Amino acid sequence: MSGGFERRRGGGAVATFTGFEADLMRSLASQMVELLRNEVAAPRETNDPLEQLLDFSGPTTEPDDPVLARLFPTAYPDDEEAAAEFRRFTEGGLRDTKARSAAMMIDTLEEAGLPTELDEDGLHIDVELDAGAATTWLKSFTDIRLALATRLGVEEGDEDFWLALPDDDARAHVHDIYDWVGYLQETLVLALSR
Repeated sequence: MSGGFERRRGGGAVATFTGFEADLMRSLASQMVELLRNEVAAPRETNDPLEQLLDFSGPTTEPDDPVLARLFPTAYPDDEEAAAEFRRFTEGGLRDTKARSAAMMIDTLEEAGLPTELDEDGLHIDVELDAGAATTWLKSFTDIRLALATRLGVEEGDEDFWLALPDDDARAHVHDIYDWVGYLQETLVLALSR
């Protein structure tokens, strides 16, 4: 796997990914966009700016999907009415922001040279992120890792379980991806803090 992110001269970060790695990131980000936008709770599109500002028709109940429930936890667990109101006013916008961040990751990878269909061995993609784009990628990495952890059932202190899984267990491969995204996230944080 790639060496992760490094500080870019003038700020931001840079990394080189194989075509496989870049395509894997695109796939993870695409799945995140699909999950966020394909639920009933996603905000409806309108061309009227005033209507967009005044549209408070968001969801009032916790999402059924466990990943979405982790991404959008109940703000007031002891007050159902307050929780419903908070969710109604905030979740649609939060979903849209997260989906746009993941879509920006896809756009960046494709602008850096990742073809729509990956069919070339030896392809390398150089990704350069300014500080704003790097922050967006960090947020998307967090969302992707949370989604993977939820689907896998990752819990604090369960590293020995994951290390003991046989290589032919599909969960081991997904957990490796979870670890890799965490590594990328960590190297991006370090690149930005130097």
